[in-house]
Amino acid sequence: MGTKKKTQRAPFFFFIVAIYLLQTTVASRPVLLSHQEDPCRPIDHKSLRSDQLTVLINGFSESRLMLLQEIATVYSSSPAVHSVYVLWGNPSTASQTLRNISFQSLGAPIFLFRDASPSLNNRFLPRRFIRTRAVAVCDDDVRIDSDSLRFAFRVWQNHPERIVGFFARSHEFDLSRRSWMYTVSSTRLSIILTKFMVVSIDYLFEYTCRIPASVREIVDKRRNCEDIAMNFAVAARVAAGPILVEGKARDYGDSRNWGKKQKGGGNGGGGDTDKAEGGLSWRGNHRRDRGDCITEFHKAWGRMPLRYSYGRVVDGIEEQGLCKKGKKLVPCDEQE
Repeated sequence: MGTKKKTQRAPFFFFIVAIYLLQTTVASRPVLLSHQEDPCRPIDHKSLRSDQLTVLINGFSESRLMLLQEIATVYSSSPAVHSVYVLWGNPSTASQTLRNISFQSLGAPIFLFRDASPSLNNRFLPRRFIRTRAVAVCDDDVRIDSDSLRFAFRVWQNHPERIVGFFARSHEFDLSRRSWMYTVSSTRLSIILTKFMVVSIDYLFEYTCRIPASVREIVDKRRNCEDIAMNFAVAARVAAGPILVEGKARDYGDSRNWGKKQKGGGNGGGGDTDKAEGGLSWRGNHRRDRGDCITEFHKAWGRMPLRYSYGRVVDGIEEQGLCKKGKKLVPCDEQE
């Protein structure tokens, strides 16, 4: 009798397990309407969570849809993430194409939001569906692993007034041209890129509702430089530079590092040739255009608010003893 009961219950038990796994690991999310309430309505801070962040992925290229789905899944698996929103900014994409997208969530829910325009300023709208104080603004061709994401969020929690991120740039003044340059420096930084940046929702409000309107117009005109404008906005408020953190990152859009794994906190990228596709940074005059943006933003603000930071924050330093192996010194755990 006992054996018979087990045989009868087993199919039902596995059916329940299968349904549970299906519900917790696979979720096909509907396309949300491109409706946005007044973005400059005051933020209700009491309703916002401080223990998690919201991930906003900027989506535009249909050829990167599979990569975007993969990245969204990775972010959804992090305990630090409350929700993931893909902000689709390509108006020429057919609605059916977006309806056919299926996201696989490993924890946090994933949503698709179609914006009414392709403006890069939309990346920083203080959207009403954001339920956290911290927001991670990122590209659809950059993947940060779960531990690194959680570390960046932890650093931000200790410095919520600053921008925290993995990809840094800097600015310098060109005396011969009497204009600002957009640079890469190994010793200092003043700009964190929207490849992946963690920022307070208050700065989304600042960017959308308080910075000079001419700055957002420049971003729309150039289809570039929204990240530089955000760094201007934050530095103007706190008179401090951004914070660069070390972490494991993959930048599928940087051709200089195709086939290489990148360690974040540097100034390069890494990716796979079969997934990468050129973006704004592929333009031959990209760096010059970015320098022109800095010069124009300087004029709009009437001063230069950008501030330099030095070094990077790492998640602990491992101490490793060295042992003699033959004529060489090697980590002790490798001597056998």
